[in-house]
Order: sequence, then structure tokens, then C-alpha cells
Amino acid sequence: MPQRRKLVRALAATLTLTAVCAAQAPAARAEEIPKAPGHRLVEQYAGAPAQPRPVPGQAPAQHPFLAANGRSGMHADAWGSGTYPWSGPAGHAPDVTSEKMAALGGECATVTFDKAGRIVTVCGTFTGFLVKLLDPHSLETLAEYALPQRPSTVEALTRLDFSRIFKDTSGGAYSYLDDQDRLVLADSRQHIVRLAHERTADGGWRFVVTDDWDLTGQVPHDCASWTNLYPSGVCDPVTSVMPDWTGRIWWVTRQGRVGTVDPASGAIRSVRLEGEEIQNSFSVAEDGVSIVSDHALYSFTATADGTPEVVWRQTYDRGTGTKPGSVNQGSGTTPDLFGVEDDYVAITDNADDRMNVLVYRRGADVPGERRLVCEVPVFGSGASTTDNSLISYGDSLVVENNFGYENITSLTLGRSVVGGVTRIDVRPDGSGCDTVWESAVRSPSTVPKLSTASGLLYFYTKEPNALGIDAWYLTAVDFRTGQTRWKRLTGTGLAYDNNWAPVTLGPDGTAYVGVFNGLVAVRDTLQPRA
Repeated sequence: MPQRRKLVRALAATLTLTAVCAAQAPAARAEEIPKAPGHRLVEQYAGAPAQPRPVPGQAPAQHPFLAANGRSGMHADAWGSGTYPWSGPAGHAPDVTSEKMAALGGECATVTFDKAGRIVTVCGTFTGFLVKLLDPHSLETLAEYALPQRPSTVEALTRLDFSRIFKDTSGGAYSYLDDQDRLVLADSRQHIVRLAHERTADGGWRFVVTDDWDLTGQVPHDCASWTNLYPSGVCDPVTSVMPDWTGRIWWVTRQGRVGTVDPASGAIRSVRLEGEEIQNSFSVAEDGVSIVSDHALYSFTATADGTPEVVWRQTYDRGTGTKPGSVNQGSGTTPDLFGVEDDYVAITDNADDRMNVLVYRRGADVPGERRLVCEVPVFGSGASTTDNSLISYGDSLVVENNFGYENITSLTLGRSVVGGVTRIDVRPDGSGCDTVWESAVRSPSTVPKLSTASGLLYFYTKEPNALGIDAWYLTAVDFRTGQTRWKRLTGTGLAYDNNWAPVTLGPDGTAYVGVFNGLVAVRDTLQPRA
């Protein structure tokens, strides 16, 4: 503990200096993320290339107002499946490149792709969030747009308190790319903005705000300080935004507000889930919107004037407190919509002993006693939680264990988490669920992904190291068996900690990982043998 406190104090001092310098100096072109000492003493690559084995199953429906599946957001599609219809790296001499987005910070979480394959992302620095347009190969910044500072950023820089900034999901962390390549997000002013990117007269690029909807009439917005959040409630940050099947934009806030914006008229409607908190994103199908609070799972639709209306509500075991590895006391998962013969929605709970994977039938007319399909305990007693979305495809779910991860200081000095990954399948007749396999893979805090074209799962992993080296790997796991096929070192040290950012698979087969100092790319350099 004394070592961790020293590290936090040193980080605080450095970040304060960084903020001052950033305000005085012009922006410089980013460079490779530096590796900490010891990167030559750890394994660079292990395993062998994997032959593609496509996964059969029902692909998520294509949302009419989102970019193509795999290009639109953190969870890849409207159903929140975490799957991609193309292959990621297969392990053929994978090469690693990176781009440092800021002196400290710079993590690029949500990574989306426009129709030409360019990356549109939001990167969090300690002086504010930046929307960036990146070249997908060189990772060079083509354009950027500064978002307003979040309350947690102000708190960190003025009071040297960084405990909250790493778990703040507001201010643009959750965003989506729409069907016209425009990024839609809610900033810290409680405005939903829509950003297009376009060519400039000199051949460069720029971002342009095409729409701006002010939610402050519906949402408390005195957000000058994080301390205004609780208990006064005079600031209620917007957590996430997503469109429904009609194009109406839905939004949720940390303090349980659920609302909509009609893009055509600008009409704004909202309701409040009293005494409940929403820290996760949400998922959308043609028949409604699935939202999880720290007390219950909801299915919503909108009335004729756009007011959110509860179709059904299902409580779950929220436990007695926040576990290490969770943002709050409640489910840490964005709801997953899936199913072959039936329409399901899945989350995890926050049960004290062992976390459960919960699967429900999501139809509006399902009797209460039939809504729960299964409740499957996962991972070890007293050491199980996740704050990342499940992977869902066909009738299968994959869940990882984040127990023990808090922030970038949690796993320094060679430490890791207890780990674990489990695949669960719903039975074809819907009579329950079965555990298919369990893996010991340690994926501290990433949003994992599945390539349905290759049958590989991708995690961002870290093993304990007796020498105190903090080595981070992109790790590929066989979806069918749970066997680790290969892993590739991305870097060493705190700068390569992903701190809740996802793995994202690009249309060209590159795997991207947002890390504390920027963005890492892993791509095959050899062609597979015929």
C-alpha cells in the first residue's frame, strides 16, 4: 500500500505539470507509446497461428440509423453483441504499433470506422476529451475536436484526486457512429452533439457540429465540480446515447434519468428511475430498448410523443456493496440482446458470493414466472465480478472476471487479477443454460470481442510477474474450446494498461486496444499458407 500511495502522489504531481504545459504549448504530433523497462525480458509471442473456423449463428440485426455492424460503437452493434463479421489477426507474425495521444492519458476507448475505414474515436486526456479522426494504418491524427472538461477531470486537476476519473463513464466515453458517418455523443454540458468530418480547402480534415440538442431543461447541469453530483444532485451527467429503430435518440444519466430526443423536431422527453443509478450503456432492438440500472433490468418503448415507457422491470441481486472491479453496486454489463429460437437479453448481477449470468426472455407478453431463463454462477467464491459487456452470438454468451481491478495503479509491480473466462450456452429448447468451458485467462478490464469469421475471441491480458514487470498481451482464445491459441506482447508498464477500454477489430483485420497513453494496433504481417 505505501508503494501504491507513492505512485498515486507521483502521478498526481506529474499530471498537474502536464496540464499546465499543455495549456502553454502547441499540440505536437503523437509518437510511439514508450515501454517500461523489462520488455525484453518477457515473452514476445507464444502459441501458433489459428486457422479460421467461422461460427454459425444468428448475426445481430443491422440498425437502420447506425453505421454497419462492427463499425458503430464500443459494443460493435445495436444489440451489444461484441462480435465482428470479419477476421481479426490470426497470429501470423503479428506486428504491434502504437500512438501516444497525450503526454499523460490519451486513452481511446470507443473506436468506430467510417465507410472509408478511417477511425473516429474519443480519447480521454487529463485536460479533457478529444474526438479524433485517425489514419487506420499509421494512427496519425487527421483531425481533432475538443470536448468540454468533465467534472471528474476538474476534480482531478484541482484537488489532485484521481480516484473518480478512471470510473467516470460520462462526457462522451460512450458514443456511436451513425449511418451517415457522424459521431453522436453527450458532452459534459448535458448537450447531445452530432459531429461530421469533412475535407478542408487545403486537403486536410476537420470536425463540424451538425446538430446540438440542449438537455439542460430536463437534466440538472450545475457540473462545475464533481462534489455537486452527490448528495445535492445538482449535476447529473449523461452516461450514454443510442438511437432506436425510428431514429429517435435515447439517452440515460448517472442518476437514473431516461430520455429521448426527436432529431426532426428537437422535442425532448424524459422519466426518472427514482433512487437508481445508470453507469452502463444500453442496447436497442426493433421491439424496444434494454437498460440496466444498479437495481433492475428494464425494457422500454416510447409513447407517441417520445416519452420513455417501461414495458417490464426485473430486479436482480445487487449485493451489499461495490466490489473491487466494479464501478458501482450493481450490474456492470451493458445488456446483450441475442437468441436463435427466442429473443433473449442477458446481464450479470452483483451477488456477494459468486456473480451470476442472468438470461431473460425479453418479449413484452412473457408471463413473469417464465421471464428468467437461467441464473448461472461464475468464477470463484468471493472473487467474481465484471464491469464489461458480455459477448453474445447465436445462443452463446462469454463472460470475463474483472475482480481486483480498480484503476491503472491496481496492477503495477507485476501484479494481476484472479482472472477467468466462461462460455455459457442457452439450451435449444430454452429450458436453461449450461457451462460449455472455463478458461484461466486473466483479462483485468477489457471489453472482449469475437470474430465470427475466424472463431477467435480477443482479450487484453496480464499475468503475474515475479520480476515486477507489467507485461500486457493481446490474447486470442478459441471460441469453441476455450483454448488459448496465441498471445502477442503489446507493451510493458502503466502506459499499456487498457483501464476498461475495449478490443476493437478493424475491417482490415487489425485489432486495436485503447490503452492509458493512447491506442495500440496489432496486425498480421505474414499471409497464411494455402
